[in-house]
Amino acid sequence: MHILVVASAYNSLTQRVHAELRDRRHTVAVELALHDDSIRDAVHLHRPELVVAPMLKTAVPRDVWQSHTCLIVHPGPVGDRGPSSLDWAVHEGARSWGVTVLQAEDDMDAGAVWASVRCALPPVAKSDLYRNEVSDAAVTAVLEAVDRFASGSYTPRPQGGDTVRVRPYFRQALRRISWDSDSTDSVVRTLRAADSQPGVLDELLGAEWFLHGGHAEDTLRGRPGDLLATRAGAICRATADGAVWIPELRPRRAPGVPATFKLPATTALAGRLPVLPEIPPPLHADGPRRTWSDIRYREEGQAGFLLFTFPGGAMSTTQCRRLLDAYRVACARPTSVLVLGGARDFFSNGIHLNVIEAAADPAGESWANLNAMNDLVEAVLTTTDRLVVAAVAGNAAAGGVMLAAAADEVWCRAGAVLNPHYRLMGLYGSEYWTYSLPRRVGEAAAARLTEEALPMTAGEALRLGLVDRVVDRAPQEFAGEVTRLAARLASFPATGQRIAAKKSDRERAESIRPLAAHRGEELARMHRIIFDPTAPYHALRRSFVRKQPSGRAESAVAATPADC
Repeated sequence: MHILVVASAYNSLTQRVHAELRDRRHTVAVELALHDDSIRDAVHLHRPELVVAPMLKTAVPRDVWQSHTCLIVHPGPVGDRGPSSLDWAVHEGARSWGVTVLQAEDDMDAGAVWASVRCALPPVAKSDLYRNEVSDAAVTAVLEAVDRFASGSYTPRPQGGDTVRVRPYFRQALRRISWDSDSTDSVVRTLRAADSQPGVLDELLGAEWFLHGGHAEDTLRGRPGDLLATRAGAICRATADGAVWIPELRPRRAPGVPATFKLPATTALAGRLPVLPEIPPPLHADGPRRTWSDIRYREEGQAGFLLFTFPGGAMSTTQCRRLLDAYRVACARPTSVLVLGGARDFFSNGIHLNVIEAAADPAGESWANLNAMNDLVEAVLTTTDRLVVAAVAGNAAAGGVMLAAAADEVWCRAGAVLNPHYRLMGLYGSEYWTYSLPRRVGEAAAARLTEEALPMTAGEALRLGLVDRVVDRAPQEFAGEVTRLAARLASFPATGQRIAAKKSDRERAESIRPLAAHRGEELARMHRIIFDPTAPYHALRRSFVRKQPSGRAESAVAATPADC
């Protein structure tokens, strides 16, 4: 079937719907709804059999939905209506939710239902839920609705009036934190309901900021509202009964100035922060403590697990170096299998474009970040005394995909979306992609993936050889399944033989073409781009970070998966 996907942004869900429909042999066109007539123009251009809108903030024009069936994805159960469905669910502590695919009509979210799927809502941030549990439910519902439409015999059911609940936009006034009286749990829930957009507007150190991310702290205490400490770019702020860690801030935009963007909290507050203790993040899990650490290590028998989770999946120069230090600690342990990845959500999207954009010298910071990322990938590629497994719980892009591809095995959750390319950010690419990608998928497929620059499902990655195992588990079950699989891999008698063979294979590959040659060629080309002020990379990066139109035809496809 010929399907037109329209969306307000090419975000994570739009990418996944696009990729899943392609996997099922539909021909799919994608257009962004950037102005009032854009949907009408897209329909006229593509003449689709069906229109699907995974994420749409504007109404479908009447003449379009009267002449074409338009399926709207609403991130709420049947009868739930309004633009902030998931915000309300997280704010109210809902444990079960749903996604509804309904037909467009005059009243928003009021059309007949083509499919609805329930999903769990574990206590995590809204954007994490959106990319995982909600995304899984949405894709299931969309595919079911598309099949029903294709059958030509299904009649969508009208929504019942008695069960309808219309809720308003979740304004900042409803998100306000009272540091003097709100408990840690209340503050964390408020922050989770606003992550990653729009954040929680608050006053701090004489200015207004949007707070992004929130994690409970059970040891540090202070006067409510006071800043207590810093840790790996995050700030710790006292609540009425404890404290929370806040990893990122975004300045409130003043009239007439460029759009602001999220940064590590200590970076955003540079020049304003008082002297605070820097408390290193604990690398080793310490019982049932509630605290925040973006890098953790643990062991189960002969299997080690280096878990990391960075906001938005972006990895700055500092984060890459910290992760490399932790990787070296993990490699000093007497294990035969080392698993690299997070428990859920993003694996990695590569270099940190926001930190680069905010730097006094963006070209210099780009170069430092690239080299730090390359150092990390090189460490994985040259580990020959154990098997390394990349556990890809969620989406990955660009250098993040190449970090995973450097491992001996890549285990990917079924719902993850991979973007193994750099072109849409105007970059040639690095992270040894000219070695790892052809080694896994072949020269022809590597060239096609990097040139087409399209998102791919875990299933397609498995078929190509980019992924070795697809783990078909719910987001909350992925880490447990990976632990079981890693323990089993470590116990296999053949694992020792694989490790010995791995060392020989690395030595043979090094004699044919050293890794340094791949790195040198890639970084030479990247250096020419990064230090050329007229190169498209700089304008594309600025547009991506500040969420502005790039002016390029392929701007409908983001270089890395965006948030909800």
